[in-house]
Amino acid sequence: MEVTAQEVAEWMVKEIKFRGILYQSEAIAHVRAHFGEAFVYVNENGNPSLSKEVKKAFRKLHNGKIAWDRDGFFWGWT
Repeated sequence: MEVTAQEVAEWMVKEIKFRGILYQSEAIAHVRAHFGEAFVYVNENGNPSLSKEVKKAFRKLHNGKIAWDRDGFFWGWT
């Protein structure tokens, strides 16, 4: 069965609700291993990042309840 960006985003929200935070490096490693390389790309700074489709679905799902910490490279429940 084909995995969707929506499913990846749902996993992220569940993790953050449960753990309080999710580090980008952990998210990328998990997404690569469990959902596939299609949801990860290398951004303009040369760092691995989640696909735009995943980020868009993620933003819609959490509706402002999750914040990105630029200094710590993690998402946190607000």
